[in-house]
Amino acid sequence: MASMPAILVNPSRSFPLTHKIPYSKPYKLPLSLHSNIRTTTTTHRKIQISCGLIDPDGGKLVELFVDESQREEKKRQSLSMPIIKLSHIDLQWVHVLSEGWASPLKGFMRESEFLQTLHFNSLRLDDGSSVVNMSVPIVLAIDDDQKSRIGESSAVALVDFGDNPVAILSNIEIYKHNKEERIARTWGTIAPGLPYVEEAITSAGNWLIGGDLEVIEPIKYHDGLDRFRLSPAELREEFTRRNADAVFAFQLRNPVHNGHALLMTDTRRRLLEMGYKNPLLLLHPLGGYTKADDVPLSWRMKQHEKVLEDGVLNPETTVVSIFPSPMHYAGPTEVQWHAKARVNAGANFYIVGRDPAGMSHPVEKRDLYDADHGKKVLGMAPGLERLNILPFKVAAYDKTQKKMAFFDPSRPQDFLFISGTKMRTLAKNKESPPDGFMCPGGWKVLVEYYDSLAPTENGAVPEPVPA
Repeated sequence: MASMPAILVNPSRSFPLTHKIPYSKPYKLPLSLHSNIRTTTTTHRKIQISCGLIDPDGGKLVELFVDESQREEKKRQSLSMPIIKLSHIDLQWVHVLSEGWASPLKGFMRESEFLQTLHFNSLRLDDGSSVVNMSVPIVLAIDDDQKSRIGESSAVALVDFGDNPVAILSNIEIYKHNKEERIARTWGTIAPGLPYVEEAITSAGNWLIGGDLEVIEPIKYHDGLDRFRLSPAELREEFTRRNADAVFAFQLRNPVHNGHALLMTDTRRRLLEMGYKNPLLLLHPLGGYTKADDVPLSWRMKQHEKVLEDGVLNPETTVVSIFPSPMHYAGPTEVQWHAKARVNAGANFYIVGRDPAGMSHPVEKRDLYDADHGKKVLGMAPGLERLNILPFKVAAYDKTQKKMAFFDPSRPQDFLFISGTKMRTLAKNKESPPDGFMCPGGWKVLVEYYDSLAPTENGAVPEPVPA
């Protein structure tokens, strides 16, 4: 089970913003200035010191939106096509694809892309020699009845829960959905109880459909958080506006405590020492599907806001945004996807802690993945050579200083490790953590969330409510 979230390189926007960046014109990549290049040795690679944003995979950002002038015509065309109704996770993947997080993918994977992803964790580009990282299949499942209704059609309409047209998938290819192979190669086990598998794969259809995706309108959730859902193009524009010469991101699905903040602030210090003038932090919480016992996104965003309000992180050097991907909990396999997606948004540093994207084994009493494998894999992963990997030291609560600090093995008796389970237990019991573990405002939000889950008089536990 992950006890230390991964810090990832990636851009975003800071909380004081109350509206989204205006964005209508086609995005042009800023010029990359490679100057004063020097290198520092890491475990597996050399750290590349250069100014400017890293280029997207494949050299350009692949956005899949229909031009505004063509939207009504595409909606009209979709009415005559076979229909596939999207699940909430399917819609999240449409969102991911449409904004270019998975560049250079142009739609749901066809069989060749699916097999490359499963067996090589990478995709070969059209030039025949270059590869980009792609470790998680982005696929759309259909059942026998849907396959029969599609028949000989070359395109299908994708609709949401209310049957509203979302996208068109054209030049389609239908192929067998070998669920066991997919699960085994993505998670390294077929043990029962894997959250994403139970949510999105077990009951899914026995066929996969791939093709070129045309998304009719940008995906919106109307949950009060859309202003934080910045696309890679918008993030790159924001980084350029702020004159960032390096971007480092913190990937998380949990509330931020002061140990996380220590990692983030110390990362910026290290980048300044390397010679960067204006490195920016992307605080990038995962906003897609998460398992039932994770804190819901709305509460996490409220907690992150308090962290900035209390000055734990500096809003001037922090960009807060939501990463729309669903969570697999697939450990070293998935952490490559998290890193690759942030490259497409302009991140050039990925700082990784213990057991990124990991979880407890669903059957046995142990962690599913080795805690160090995530950072080791990132240092060797095909297609991620341009990304600088910075493994980080462990932070814990220093009882002598009454604050979070980097663990000193010469005096282990002075440190207290507060696990996620311990943190949740304290919040549920309305107990206070040690002073200096989390900012008071952030802790109050966490207590309020767990208080909202308190059993009612009849003993029933209510569903989580939005913050």
